[in-house]
Amino acid sequence: MFKALLSAVVVFTAMAANAQTAVVANAIPQTADDIIAKNIEAMGGAAKIATLTSVKMTGSMSANGMDIPVTITKMHNKGMRLDIDIMGTSNYQIITPDKGYMFFPVQQMTEPKELDADMVASAQPQLDIQGGSLNNYKEKGTTVELVGTEKTEGTQAYHIKATLKNGKVNHYWIDTKTNRVLKSSSKAKGPDGNEMDYETVYSDYKQNADGYWFPYTVATPNGPISFDKIESNIAVDESIFKNN
Repeated sequence: MFKALLSAVVVFTAMAANAQTAVVANAIPQTADDIIAKNIEAMGGAAKIATLTSVKMTGSMSANGMDIPVTITKMHNKGMRLDIDIMGTSNYQIITPDKGYMFFPVQQMTEPKELDADMVASAQPQLDIQGGSLNNYKEKGTTVELVGTEKTEGTQAYHIKATLKNGKVNHYWIDTKTNRVLKSSSKAKGPDGNEMDYETVYSDYKQNADGYWFPYTVATPNGPISFDKIESNIAVDESIFKNN
């Protein structure tokens, strides 16, 4: 179970960035750029998205019959932190533009450990909370491709492939009817050093108090996550992103 939790770190961080993707139903898009343009418009436009500076997501993950409290805190392009409380221990992972750290006393860790460079590289694009890989993708050095339309999660979806500047590849499946992201997929190294596929399925989209869209239910390979509260543009003490 503890190995699964460590693997879930990548899933958690990936999920947090993808939370902003939602598209209104209009004429059927014909290209990846059409889909992305409708995405930005549906989120209130570029000016609205640019106002998102921080996110705090609070909820629980269901794994092996346990409800595990989780909190994800992010500041745009500055840092993100995942906190997991389990079996009386406080565990965390930190990602910054430079490095990443993990401290899991539930696994008998006695001090923080620096994350593998590949895991950090996989997670760092998620520091961008203003639309993730897709918003302003050209300026970020990302290339996108509309792979086609295919069935996923029982629903027809547009399949978009995004290749990041660092060479990492993310895949998105967007519902052709609701035009919201159904699923995302990426590859990253797990705690055992082997590369793994991480798929995340999104549902229960709602707007928070500030009008941003988030999926309040997220299914990961290690169990579903339900968020009770998602706050945006809150004050965040940047010291939480320091290895302590």
